This record gives sequence, C-alpha cells and structure tokens, in this order.
Amino acid sequence: MSTVELTQDSFESTIAGDGIVIVDWWASWCGPCMAFAPVYESVSSRHPDIVFAKVDTEAEMDLSAAAQIQSIPTLMIFRDGILVFRQSGALPEDALEDILGQARGLDMDQVRAAVAEAEAANA
Repeated sequence: MSTVELTQDSFESTIAGDGIVIVDWWASWCGPCMAFAPVYESVSSRHPDIVFAKVDTEAEMDLSAAAQIQSIPTLMIFRDGILVFRQSGALPEDALEDILGQARGLDMDQVRAAVAEAEAANA
C-alpha cells in the first residue's frame, strides 16, 4: 500500500477511524527522514490493513504545531482513534515491524479504560 499524505483537512478524519493508522512526520530537508522513507514504504507494502500516512511538516506547519512536533522524523500510531505510540527518530525495519505487532496486540478495552481513568483524574 502506498502512503497517504495528510493535511490539516484530512488528519482528524484519517486517525479517527477504526484500525491502525501510523503517521510519519517528516520534511524534505531532513536527512534522517529521507533515510527512513524507504523503510516506511517497505513496511507499508506488507501491511495492507494499516493506513501508512505522512505529514510534511513544512507544508503543514499549523498541524505540526498542534501535534507538538519538535523533532523529525516523529512516528505516531493511532488505533481506533487513540494515540498508542509516539517516538521521535527513525527506526530500523525490524523495530518498526515489532511496534506494529505490539499495536495489533493491544487490548483496546484496557486502553480505553486507561484513557478514561486518566481523563477523570485530570478533570
């Protein structure tokens, strides 16, 4: 599957759906981003059920600021609309595969309960 370019207009609707969405925050001037791109594409080809998305931080500065992106590349994984992973820095292919496996293995009922508990504690 090829990657999907996200914009301010498409970001929320893309991450809000059911299933797994992985987002790569990048810029064309970023060496590590360019080195990571082939890894991201390679892994995407093996997971047609996962949405692999990219946000160009230069073109989407407001979106990047709203997501508090401070270094790139940054990866985010959303499952069923919930952010379950966030890390700055490029990953080797085997590490990306491992993280996707962990995202697949999450008990989302437990995740939703933990999110509700944290929100209640912060209210």
